Amino acid sequence: MTPSSPALDGSVQERAAAFLPPGDGPQALVDPTGSPLPSPLAMPADDDLLALHRAMVVGRRFDTQASALTRQGRLAVYPSSRGQEACQVAAALALRPQDWLFPTYRDSVAIVTRGVPPVEVLTLLRGDWHCGYDPYEHRVAPQCTPLATNTLHAVGLAHAARLQGEDRVALVLLGDGATSEGDTHEALNFAAVWGAPVVFLVQNNGYAISVPLAKQTAAPSLAHKGVGYGMRSRLVDGNDAAAVHAVLTEAVAGAAGGDGPTLVEALTYRVEAHTNADDAGRYRDPAEVEAWLAKDPVSRSEAHLRSRGLLDDALAERFAREGEELAAGVRAALEHDVAPDPRELFEHVYAQPTAALLEQRDLLLAELEEEPA
Repeated sequence: MTPSSPALDGSVQERAAAFLPPGDGPQALVDPTGSPLPSPLAMPADDDLLALHRAMVVGRRFDTQASALTRQGRLAVYPSSRGQEACQVAAALALRPQDWLFPTYRDSVAIVTRGVPPVEVLTLLRGDWHCGYDPYEHRVAPQCTPLATNTLHAVGLAHAARLQGEDRVALVLLGDGATSEGDTHEALNFAAVWGAPVVFLVQNNGYAISVPLAKQTAAPSLAHKGVGYGMRSRLVDGNDAAAVHAVLTEAVAGAAGGDGPTLVEALTYRVEAHTNADDAGRYRDPAEVEAWLAKDPVSRSEAHLRSRGLLDDALAERFAREGEELAAGVRAALEHDVAPDPRELFEHVYAQPTAALLEQRDLLLAELEEEPA
């Protein structure tokens, strides 16, 4: 089959003009105070703005609860996405029911927003199972811990879906650090050449664990990397939920319509440490965190909605109550220990277990049998 990417059409200058992010900076619709900004982007409908805000309120409460459970020893690890809620919820809400989400370990809020039961989302991070939910039921791939491998999974699914004549888009979440991985290069190149219906959402939170962006790339922006591969690229304010949703909705529609992939770089910030095992105070200044707290996506959204009369105290309290109810359900479900079966470690790793895997399983079972009852 011959590649049919739009990247192969037109002159070099025309392609560059089509693929470059518009404007000199990130696109935005709402400033940090909640005031609307002039923008070529279309403001999402009122119902969509309220859905984004509700999901951020509920998602932040989920995130806070999961972080608390980690400190209490109920979870093995939890990578918080506090501060990145706009990207998390916009990614999930921009997708259509038939589309797929490919998350990383930090994207639990996106998965909850997609409709996966919160307790099932935390099963992996509790250490009980490889994945706590049915990926096919929710069209959400298992959370990816190795950097960037999910980019290849997303491209493979999207390309296969198109070959089968299915109307399906894959949206893959990755961080700024993942853009320096070889897997991302291969995924971007394949997607552009073959015009795969994929949206790459790079949540640029400034750090690859403790490595600042400037020490891992010299690119003018991460969005420019997409231009180099021959795909449309967009740069957006990642703390502006309205703008992120507008850009992603357009990208998903374009992918579904045969326009090929889009890379979206969203500028945001990870307020908490990388994980509960990290001390962020060793590599970043508290003043930097404070500056980003002033750009908080939830506060920005609330101020905007209140200024337009779309959100009042009663509705804000309802959203907060829904978050508390979700958190209470998570606490109740995780307060009891489970007794995982060690043999399950070896299930669902391969469709046909390898000889080495079977050898490891037998060795473990033999050791368990030798233990006193």
